[in-house]
Amino acid sequence: MPPRTTDSAPERRDDDHPRPDQETDGQSSAQRRPERVGLDSDGAGAEAGPGGDAAAEADDGSRPDPADGAGRGHGADPVPGAVGTGGADAPGRAARAAHGTHDRLRAESETGAEGGRDGHSSPPSGNEGDTGAEGASRPRTPSGNDAGVEPRVAALRRAADGGRRWRAVHLAGCAALLAVALTGGAIAFGGVGDGPAGAGAEAVSAAGAPPAGVLARGDLDSGIGSLQRHLRAQPRDFGSWATLGTAYVEQARTNGDPSRYPQAERALKRSLELDPGNDQALAGRAALAAARHDFTGALKDADRALKQNPYNERALCTRIDALVELGRYEDAAEAARTADDRRPGVPVFTRYAYVKELRGDVRTARDVLEHALEAADAPGDIAYVATALGQLAWNQGQYKTALGHYARALAADEDYLPALEGRARAQAANGDRAAAVEGLEQVVARFPLPGPLVALGELYEDRGADGDRAKAGDQYALVDAWTSLARAGGVNADLDSAMAAADHGDKKEALRAARAEWNRRHSVHTADALAWALHVNGRDEEALPYARRATATGYRNAGFLYHRGVIERATGNDREARDHLKAALDLNPGFSPLGAREARTALKDLEGAR
Repeated sequence: MPPRTTDSAPERRDDDHPRPDQETDGQSSAQRRPERVGLDSDGAGAEAGPGGDAAAEADDGSRPDPADGAGRGHGADPVPGAVGTGGADAPGRAARAAHGTHDRLRAESETGAEGGRDGHSSPPSGNEGDTGAEGASRPRTPSGNDAGVEPRVAALRRAADGGRRWRAVHLAGCAALLAVALTGGAIAFGGVGDGPAGAGAEAVSAAGAPPAGVLARGDLDSGIGSLQRHLRAQPRDFGSWATLGTAYVEQARTNGDPSRYPQAERALKRSLELDPGNDQALAGRAALAAARHDFTGALKDADRALKQNPYNERALCTRIDALVELGRYEDAAEAARTADDRRPGVPVFTRYAYVKELRGDVRTARDVLEHALEAADAPGDIAYVATALGQLAWNQGQYKTALGHYARALAADEDYLPALEGRARAQAANGDRAAAVEGLEQVVARFPLPGPLVALGELYEDRGADGDRAKAGDQYALVDAWTSLARAGGVNADLDSAMAAADHGDKKEALRAARAEWNRRHSVHTADALAWALHVNGRDEEALPYARRATATGYRNAGFLYHRGVIERATGNDREARDHLKAALDLNPGFSPLGAREARTALKDLEGAR
């Protein structure tokens, strides 16, 4: 599986924990509070223990609440004139009327189009919020070979076809084309005007703001639609702007559509304009930065949010993510222990497990995830944790166990993308290539992301039937197309680009991207990417220290071991090469359709030369 970075990993949505001042039925917050995972200072064990004091029930800032510890109002269902509609300085009915047209038009412009007839919002067509803009900006209906495929995927494929014919022009115009295809226009370039887009949209009751539980239960599209309608009526509700921005980040991850990120950025900016320093928006901005792979920025905003509210769950979790992706694993472990003390629960448990896995402690990682799965009750949480268990089992070559975990994840959420992708990879490694190809074809037809695109391309190459080489080339061209779209949405895609291009694209570009990413962060994944990019460019002596660094933490990853073995062989370190190639195949013999085959060939040659 690809690295579980913040954009590709299962991500829990807003939680819906009640605050201490909202307890009902005589139930104490200590009784309701999730058990701590038992993260001792030495990291040993995953024993459950009762939660700490009730202060840990403090709001995580991910949803509007009646009040918070700082005295700011975050009304989930604000009414005109009520305290808590937009902060301590929220205007009453008359003052809001004075703000009138400007705020409402701005809200209509920034929240996007209304939801469809079924109540679900969809990517806007044309200018956001302008329901009449249905001309050239609307994705055209697929035809011919595109029949039965989502319009945005068909557009990606058409762009890739053009890309293969041209190659001399690169993808200079591709980002614009894909942005139009995926979003109907404006949002990929961050440009919605402050003009009256959507003016005249019917005002709705302020009670239209959905409670955070709607988003937590997974009804993300309809929740976003409700927030948009609410903000047209109450454009100064900073809490709902923060929730909307964070929901856009989650929607981008869920749909594989990075063009949502500029829209999220504008919503979060609006929240901070209305209430500078509010922890909800700062935590949302940290999550946005992490999703765009700006982990230094994510850490900075998470720290700012935690200064305002030390119990903000999203900020606590994003801080762990950022430290992991920066390669600061000791700091990440400490951040996980802090988060467990303050807000124990599924999001913290899964992150702590990943930190332990990266340090080679697979047993503790598994124990923690199993504890988290026992604690999970919402379908989204079950799918999230079961998928993480499946990925952990797959990394250890335990394919039947992995398939069992993926089945549980898909029983909870049949459309959960990471579980669908993981199941297909496990099927391929377990010998069921036909099911794996079919599964990955379904995944990329819905969400053409780099990981499954490369995996499907390699399965085509490995199968080698008539037309499979061309099919594989199609998948790799789509990776280039996605990378252009991601960059248009403000995402740093250098790691994705380096990993794909090293084996299936421009080797010089792979090295440029890997070096650029290494200059930003020193994680095991960036070390491995740089080592491999140097190798494919014939610079193995330079590559070897990075390959060693990628495996130095004890992380049990067959791909890393394979890369190190190949590089060691190229530098004349035959004994070490044999050890690491054998270790890769012993650990996970199906880690890659092409890589595993090449590892077996290289190991056979080395054994024959002894």
